[in-house]
Amino acid sequence: MEHHHHFTTLLLHISALLLLLLLLLTNSPLFATAIGINYGQIANNLPSPQQAVPLVKSTGANKLKLYDANPTVLKAFANTGIAFTLGIGNEYLTKLQDPSAAENWIQCNVKPYLPATKITSIAIGNEVLTSNDTSLSGCLLPAMQNIHSALVKFNLDQKITVTTAHSLSVMETSYPPSSGTFRTDLNGVMSPVLDFLAKTCSPFLINAYPFFAFERNPKDVSLDFVLFQPNAGVVDSGNNLRYDNMLFAQIDAVYAALSKLGHKDVPIQISETGWPSKGDDNETGASPENAKKYNGCLLKIVKQKKGTPAMPDYEFDIFVFALFNENLKPGPTSERNYGLFKHDGTPAYDLGFSGSSGGGSSSSHNSTGTPTPPFNFPPENPSGGYMPISSVERYVMRIRISIVLLSGVGWILF
Repeated sequence: MEHHHHFTTLLLHISALLLLLLLLLTNSPLFATAIGINYGQIANNLPSPQQAVPLVKSTGANKLKLYDANPTVLKAFANTGIAFTLGIGNEYLTKLQDPSAAENWIQCNVKPYLPATKITSIAIGNEVLTSNDTSLSGCLLPAMQNIHSALVKFNLDQKITVTTAHSLSVMETSYPPSSGTFRTDLNGVMSPVLDFLAKTCSPFLINAYPFFAFERNPKDVSLDFVLFQPNAGVVDSGNNLRYDNMLFAQIDAVYAALSKLGHKDVPIQISETGWPSKGDDNETGASPENAKKYNGCLLKIVKQKKGTPAMPDYEFDIFVFALFNENLKPGPTSERNYGLFKHDGTPAYDLGFSGSSGGGSSSSHNSTGTPTPPFNFPPENPSGGYMPISSVERYVMRIRISIVLLSGVGWILF
């Protein structure tokens, strides 16, 4: 009987400790937001990756997405618990048609950093299906398959997913959300890509920017609707669901499109979204006040684990664009002002982040002891960072996205 009493007491102590630990974790910054950030480096004046570590921690983010496999960044974030999505540029899709090149890429850019650096996903290309280079579409799926096969060979496929990010311009229809469909000319590529994602339990990545829709037509698109502010909202006539913000409408349009191709089982991840704190005179809405509203509300939504009208219980992975303002990005002024932080490490606007000073460019070269890549990293810009998809291409895609969204302006009158 005494033994049983001691055992019961021990269980109570263990339960109390576990409860205390849970309370501590759920009140920590990591669990308070659980949001991701895109870490671009097209600049010559950014803090070093080592200096970026406390900045990322100050946001409470637990995920980072790169547009490359920058070795300096991966080493700097070792043992931080930050989960990485690595990127492989569009320019490498043709090389990855060779399975041995895919194996070498994993050998050089993933294995050396495990397990100290947490790598959970690899994004093959960025907005490939809507790229100006139409020849890349046929290269996408084989590249994804070869990278996945390489992960299988190294027994990493259960830890690292393989996917690709899409622009909203893959949509044929996005309004109302329940009628969302992918472009019919892309179905020949999209369907097998979705089959691959379902088979490998990988997410569908979408880059969604309500800013683009507002900027192109501020007279007809409500600023409150795109900034998550109180508004009358709108009812989807297809299912009677009410929407009070554009991002959720965009997400549910993608969900409807996935469902129509038989893949509502593929999880959706918002791989890019954000709002610029500065823009050209014709970039209506680009301001620190609006950026604060958009990203501030986005953080609250993630914290509240709020789903969309069509998926009310779904907890989304959302990656804010971007960590820093990047002064060497081409295109309109807004492209250089999406950062949560300025180049000196101070917040671009007040979201409650502490920030820290300390600028200076950082070199991002392969370090001694790391195997030589099977093909070179993307050409370095003057900062030593890597150039992802062209910002000029991004701007062209902004126009395409706006056409898709605004063709239904009769529905989007909020």
